[in-house]
Amino acid sequence: MRRRSVALRLFALLASAGCGGTLDAGHDEPHNPLLPVDERNPVILINDGWSDNWSGEYAVLLANTGGPPLVGIIANNTKYWQDAKANATGWTNLVTAARSSGLTNIPDAVTTSAITPLVKPADGQIDSTMPNHSAGAQLIVDLSLQLSTPLRPVVVVADVPLTDCADAYLIDHTVVDRVVVVAALGDYTAPNGSMGVPNGDLDPWADWIVAQKFRYVHVGVWYDQSNDVTAADLPNLPMNPLGNWMAAKQPKIFTDITTASDQIAELSTGLPQFVAAAGAVRAMADISGGFDASKGLPLVPHEGGNVWLVTKVVAPLAAANLRLWLSEPKTFMH
Repeated sequence: MRRRSVALRLFALLASAGCGGTLDAGHDEPHNPLLPVDERNPVILINDGWSDNWSGEYAVLLANTGGPPLVGIIANNTKYWQDAKANATGWTNLVTAARSSGLTNIPDAVTTSAITPLVKPADGQIDSTMPNHSAGAQLIVDLSLQLSTPLRPVVVVADVPLTDCADAYLIDHTVVDRVVVVAALGDYTAPNGSMGVPNGDLDPWADWIVAQKFRYVHVGVWYDQSNDVTAADLPNLPMNPLGNWMAAKQPKIFTDITTASDQIAELSTGLPQFVAAAGAVRAMADISGGFDASKGLPLVPHEGGNVWLVTKVVAPLAAANLRLWLSEPKTFMH
């Protein structure tokens, strides 16, 4: 753990000094003008299961090839993947394979964070909500205090319900000044977004808290991940622990559920040109009367809104970059 704490202090010092490259905090012009964050922001990744999509693999490879440094990984439980400890074991195995293959800028530990949905209080006021005080929420608070700068807030990439993000606010209200939430969640049907299925339906009150209190990027534009790594690609995977890990995982990837491609959130943050269109929206609902969780909290266009709605992505860039990273020996020469 001492190695990790030293690395975090070094990252914070470099960021505050305005050094170049992925740690550059000296310029406030975003590399992607459509969003408030880019590949220079440190990332905390939250997910549940490790086997149904390529979210983790994109995250560790982006961190190693000029994308966002991956400073934390949180493993949740959900109704789909109910054992947080088992989920954390899978994520730990990915980290081990990545590190053993020479990848850098990734954490050396995975935080297990068992969650339960937040409960809307009787008075309907966000600040009356009873916090979970989960391990994941505390990690978000702690790492954002260590690593966030005014120009480079920490990005929490959430591929799960927004419970830990909302819980972080309930623990420390100032976390919203240090964190931007980017979530693979719900959907988009022009002109509105919806914080519903998948993920948003699992904790609607957390959706409301995040959409009201945080700077939030909603990515509900999914793509078919079946072409990211095909059976024909397996012989071309690198001959190292990460390549072996991906080869074993490839048959488990969900190819019949389009909304399984959680990596849309990581790619929107860290891959230039992946997001082709986005606009400002805000959450609109009579929260006092509730809303249909299956349909989700509606996000409607609103100039100056605190929510960015991604409306178009360039999906082929995902597989193209993944194959490039995996085929270049320098990816693993750190």
